Amino acid sequence: MRKIITFFVLFISLIACKPSAKKENIKFTVVTTTTMITDLVKVLGGDAIEVKGIMGAGVDPHLYKASEGDVTKLSQADLIIYNGLHLEGKLVDVFEKMNQMGKQTIALSDFLSHDQIINSEMFASSHDPHIWFSIENWKTITSGLVKALSKANPENKDVYQKNGAAYLKELEQLKTEMTVVIESLPRKKRILVTAHDAFSYFGKEFDFEVVGLQGLSTATEAGVKDVQRISDFIIENKVKAIFIESSVPKRTVEALQASVESKGHEVKIGGQLFSDALGNPTEETGKYIGMYTYNVNTIVNALK
Repeated sequence: MRKIITFFVLFISLIACKPSAKKENIKFTVVTTTTMITDLVKVLGGDAIEVKGIMGAGVDPHLYKASEGDVTKLSQADLIIYNGLHLEGKLVDVFEKMNQMGKQTIALSDFLSHDQIINSEMFASSHDPHIWFSIENWKTITSGLVKALSKANPENKDVYQKNGAAYLKELEQLKTEMTVVIESLPRKKRILVTAHDAFSYFGKEFDFEVVGLQGLSTATEAGVKDVQRISDFIIENKVKAIFIESSVPKRTVEALQASVESKGHEVKIGGQLFSDALGNPTEETGKYIGMYTYNVNTIVNALK
């Protein structure tokens, strides 16, 4: 074990002191963190660039720690793109190391204005990092990233601009379609109870009251008092369904359901939502638009 640790420390030291050699005849390489970012960069870059995501389906970015392979990818990247606002909290030191190496990094949250970000004193950055659940935010981020990619890799500027323009139209269509679906649900039924507090941007955009059993970070465990408080809320507001999340263990939501039932009431688990990660990349939920559509349909159908 000591040899492995020593090797890893030496590896970090070497890449920190010596930037990777520029290889010829290789596509511009972008390394991304979350699956939402990976999908967006692939949409914008198409076949013109190589995109390497370090997180996969169902991975929780709040708790993610960089592996030796991740550090290698990051050290060899032409550009690193991450969410920011401390979403990838355990990778902050790695990003700082990459900056010291001269690696260009981009935080998508930097493209948003102050009034587009939800403040929260309950999270490390004092802001809610789940910025992708606002379609309007994602449109702003798309436009900002097109400009940033064009500046970092001007050879593919036309590709980024063309794909970005097309994707913005798709996002606008998504917003229109989701609005129609959500309007079929009366406002008094728009109460979304989930495993952790990831959906406030969604709630703000579509007029939902959002309640998370855990806090903004899944590193915050829900206690007995949290379960009791929210079960009382569910009963008082006659909430029909609560939701588990693909990147969060379902045991806390099951405990909440049991608490409601112990008080003589019923609440069903309305389905699994995708929160901090997309679904399988071979399926529609493995894309941002497919994920968003699936989530909205699941929520509305369960709460009707």
